[in-house]
Amino acid sequence: MEKAKISVIQLFAMMFLFELGSALVVSLGSNAKKDAWLAILLGMCGGMVLFFIYYFLFRQHPTLPFTEYTRKIFGKYLGWGIGLLYTLYFLYASARNLRDFGDLLLSSTLPETPLLAINILMVLAICYVLYLGIEVLGRTAEVFIVVLIFMGFIGNLLVYLSGNVDFHNLQPFLENGWKPILSTAFPLVTYFPFAEMLVFTMLLPYLNRPELAKKVWLSAIISSGLILSYTASLNITVLSVEEVERSTFPLLSTIGKVNILEFLQRLDALVVFSFLITMFFKISIFFYGAVIGLVDLFNLKNHQQIILPVGMILIFLSMTIASDFSEHIEEGQDITSYYIHIPFHIVIPLLMLFVAMIRNRFKNKTI
Repeated sequence: MEKAKISVIQLFAMMFLFELGSALVVSLGSNAKKDAWLAILLGMCGGMVLFFIYYFLFRQHPTLPFTEYTRKIFGKYLGWGIGLLYTLYFLYASARNLRDFGDLLLSSTLPETPLLAINILMVLAICYVLYLGIEVLGRTAEVFIVVLIFMGFIGNLLVYLSGNVDFHNLQPFLENGWKPILSTAFPLVTYFPFAEMLVFTMLLPYLNRPELAKKVWLSAIISSGLILSYTASLNITVLSVEEVERSTFPLLSTIGKVNILEFLQRLDALVVFSFLITMFFKISIFFYGAVIGLVDLFNLKNHQQIILPVGMILIFLSMTIASDFSEHIEEGQDITSYYIHIPFHIVIPLLMLFVAMIRNRFKNKTI
């Protein structure tokens, strides 16, 4: 691992921007219809439960990345194989988010631009920042979280001033009962985006005050969860639940309805720029998790020598991951949620927790 340290504020900024990611603009929790906001809050609670599993494992090995303490817990060979699977998962998740980013830009602002060109430019920017190191990424997050909050405030103010908000669209509460809310919150919203914070177990060893990791992580989950819940309810109040379900990127449609005195219109750029900021950090952190995993597993001298090769693999994956955007979304909902998220976010961490607790107990007895 590189010799670098990030501050508590920098870690919070990265976690907050990571959590918003693509979840900010897609129709998160829309299966719960008018109660999407409640499904997101429940999913946030599920994410907090998973956090305590990840945090326990981190506290056992506070100076090691996740891929290294798989070997400490499961043994040299099995642990190495599991670490490699997690590294490949981080790379796959980075590619999925890169595809999300490219498709939104294509549909909203750059319809004539090839998807490959958009993805290449994004990856080159990410490679440059990560080549400079995790500290540079942390300082960049400190700056852009302020920009994002400012743009969010302006965007919300304009939406309310335009008079498009109708709170009756959120009524009646629990119209379809608890079943659609619970089935949306668990597992879909819990996994995406909250359980994805697992990747930060690769970054926590860089934290200059590891004793504050719990407060930072929980603060990031709660603050981002509240904002995502609020955004989902705002989309419904402006568009109605039927239009949110039909829309690929409802936040884009919400801000698109702003029209003040026939002068302030077409503010889509606010959403696109916000999306650019959040996705830059989400793709970067998954990408960096994969790079650190490779450095750790293959005992490489530093991360800089493999940044560009892994970036090329990332571009290739993002282009071949699905033939079109609808297939990409279907794959994320039907395949990724069950066949990747369940084993990687729940089953393996629980096994690690169980084995670590047994080992600790035997150690205490021998002492």
